[in-house]
Amino acid sequence: MGKNRKTRIGKITSNKMNKTVVVQTESLRRHPLYHKVIRQSARFKAHDENNECNVGDVVKIVETRPLSKDKRWRIVEVIQKADIVGVLKDDVDQGNQEN
Repeated sequence: MGKNRKTRIGKITSNKMNKTVVVQTESLRRHPLYHKVIRQSARFKAHDENNECNVGDVVKIVETRPLSKDKRWRIVEVIQKADIVGVLKDDVDQGNQEN
C-alpha cells in the first residue's frame, strides 16, 4: 500500500536557512472567462539534509510529513545544478584582464 505523494519541480530561490531551502514552482493556467494564459508561481519550503543545494538549482521535491511550522516538503533529487559560480569566476577573470 504505497502512498501517493505530490511531487513538484522548481527552482531554488533561497538557501539562507539551515537545512531548508525555498523552492519556487511555476505553472500555466487559462483564465476561465478571458481565456488568457496566466503564469502562477508558488513557493515551498523544503528540507535539504546536507545543505547541498544552491540558489538557481532545479530540484524535484516530494510532499512529506510536517517537519516544522512551514516545512512539508523534502528534496528528492537535484535535476540541474546552477552554473552561477562559473559565471562569476569568468566575470572576475575578465575584470582582472582589463586592469
